[in-house]
Amino acid sequence: MSLAPSQLRVCVLASGSSGNCIHVESAATALLVDAGLSARETLRRMEAAGLDPARLRAICVSHEHTDHVAGIAQLHKKLGLELYANGDTARNVRGAEHLPWKLFSDGSPFPVGDIEVLPFPLPHDAYAPVGFVLSCGGARLGIATDLGMPTQLARERLRGCQTVVLEANHDEMLVHSSFRPWSLKQRILGRQGHLSNETAAALLADIAGDTLRQVFLAHLSRECNKLDLALHIVRTHLASAGLGHVRVLATHPDRPSEFAEW
Repeated sequence: MSLAPSQLRVCVLASGSSGNCIHVESAATALLVDAGLSARETLRRMEAAGLDPARLRAICVSHEHTDHVAGIAQLHKKLGLELYANGDTARNVRGAEHLPWKLFSDGSPFPVGDIEVLPFPLPHDAYAPVGFVLSCGGARLGIATDLGMPTQLARERLRGCQTVVLEANHDEMLVHSSFRPWSLKQRILGRQGHLSNETAAALLADIAGDTLRQVFLAHLSRECNKLDLALHIVRTHLASAGLGHVRVLATHPDRPSEFAEW
């Protein structure tokens, strides 16, 4: 399926603590945001989704945690992809310090083909984590998959996007009732941890405006969340805010999501 010059298409190849990878393409450019699967598994999932690895040009990295960078070195070796990260992230990707990183500065947009990429800082327990807004013509995609709290900057960056990939990591009651150590519970629930379903829903209602068309719920915890629960909470919250027209889409740890195109 061909895209118009001002369109974007996204497929979340993987989302969760076992690996995160998002495929984004325009008519002329394809890139990955994060590469937390092995290179072999990334390529397998691209094939399953009908995506051509030969079109890939770059990987943009949000932060250095293994579930976001595990496949970077091998994908670079196999496909010769450009690698983009800020300096603190690039220096702390274990085993990839020697790679030819293209360093960006948070808040400063840069081009990857005909896609403009704007990184912005997020609160998370990594060295210098970022979210991204990717633009092509009038099409805008916002990505914020690891953040402990919604900041005013995140709201400003995500507002105006037609599609957003946002984490809905956990249900707070399920976190409290889990058998996880208290220190881990504190990390998850803290200001540099992860968003709950309720917080994600409230953030989406806040930034939706007249623009938001669809949202992918990302990075769901296997132990402390349930997909049906996350979908229900976000859809119900959006509907009660008069935003029932916004599509709420699932992502998965073990298979690609459906496509969104606009």
